[in-house]
Amino acid sequence: MSPDRTTEDFRFDRDTRVEKLADGEFAATLTDAWTTFTSHPNGGYVLGAALNALRQNLSQPDPLAVSAFFLRPAAPGAATARTEVVREGRRTATGQVRLEQGGKEILRATATYGDLSPDPSARVLTLDEPPRLPAPEDCPVPPEFDNPEGLGIARSVDYRYPGRPGWLDGRRDGRPHAEFWMRFADGREPDTHALASMVDFAPPAVLEIGEFATITVELSVHVRARPAPGWLACRVFTKHVSGGLHEEDMEIWDSTGTLVAQCRQLAMLL
Repeated sequence: MSPDRTTEDFRFDRDTRVEKLADGEFAATLTDAWTTFTSHPNGGYVLGAALNALRQNLSQPDPLAVSAFFLRPAAPGAATARTEVVREGRRTATGQVRLEQGGKEILRATATYGDLSPDPSARVLTLDEPPRLPAPEDCPVPPEFDNPEGLGIARSVDYRYPGRPGWLDGRRDGRPHAEFWMRFADGREPDTHALASMVDFAPPAVLEIGEFATITVELSVHVRARPAPGWLACRVFTKHVSGGLHEEDMEIWDSTGTLVAQCRQLAMLL
């Protein structure tokens, strides 16, 4: 899938679709197909709708860096995105977007877009490696993932873990670190636009220490390459929990073993 293509065939594209109202202003409708443990739509999904509005006015095709602040919980329903082009350069374009519901701002993001077309002459240095996982078809699917109560995102996204996560059985003494496969449940292939949302699709690493209610305060995303088709190998981890806050890092590697996206977020425990 090319980075600027959208289609009504897939849920993510339908649910992040926007309609232009005026110059820089777009209407969106958030759905309940991406709800999390907090009962609110997943922040990455909400960001996806906001970025879908922003990219309409930018000349470059791929999000490179995104910083988003989540000001209020989103809810299924109508939303308005107000966008601003900050700068259009030769290699990058930068803009801002504010997403509002009921007259109140729920998200504000700044993003720089560029062109991630493959460049064989570009230098590559990789000092890490993708998660070593069994093939997705060899990873068990816990029954809880087949019929998730109130978790819309678990019906929209497929997850494959190499073993049963301890948090499903109420364990609270695990290590906040997980490696797993992920893809859209309806077969949509990943692209750079989707990656900016998918970095927030992981079940939080702090589930392994018994923390089920966590909300994102700020999310920083780096999209590194256009992903190849297929399952995405993911690594998510937290190293520090204090003051009611924790950081979470996420890496996404494509089916060829290429790092395609990274993020760090600061989140609040509820």
